[in-house]
Amino acid sequence: MNTEKHLENLNEIKQIMDRSTRFLSLSGLSGIMAGVSALVGAVLGYWVLYGGRYVSGATYFNGKVVLDVRFDIFIQLLLIGGGVLVSALFFGFYFTYRKAKKEGQTMWNKASKKMLLNLAVPLFVGGIFSLLLIRYQLFGLVAPVTLIFYGLACVNASHLTHSEIGKIGYFNILLGLLNLYFIGYGILFWALGFGILHIIYGILMYLKYDRK
Repeated sequence: MNTEKHLENLNEIKQIMDRSTRFLSLSGLSGIMAGVSALVGAVLGYWVLYGGRYVSGATYFNGKVVLDVRFDIFIQLLLIGGGVLVSALFFGFYFTYRKAKKEGQTMWNKASKKMLLNLAVPLFVGGIFSLLLIRYQLFGLVAPVTLIFYGLACVNASHLTHSEIGKIGYFNILLGLLNLYFIGYGILFWALGFGILHIIYGILMYLKYDRK
């Protein structure tokens, strides 16, 4: 009995230490909804590109791979991407807030601040890099670059939250590198990385952590 009680006390101490150093209130439902939002965005993007208004596929200019897309279509793609981002952030905040409240935790603590900082640095650099690619009309490289930097952000923040975040990061990095080889299939790789992977991750997280 004393041994069992001692083990229970050690587990309680470990849980307290984990909550003080890692943000563990991420909800699997937020991952599922982020993935669904990304798939909806991918379908809309595919329709915009291939709905009779797409000019051409991958072309080359001075040895650089570009996508010959009309400016108005590119603006539509940006709006779709922005909508997906807003939707993912909304559901991420809502479900994580709900889980944290249910567990008697707060979303805004030292651990969550450190995690957000570790996420923000690679995402910010990747965003600037992507804008520069757009500036030089290297549209075909935007999708793989965003996948790679998002993956790096997840890996960078994984030690401050659930380890599964790091795994989804590695998969996104791999997809980004593959997309660099298969230029012109950005929407497909986006759907796989930001859509399918997030849904799988969200389901696994929900079954492992949220149902407890």
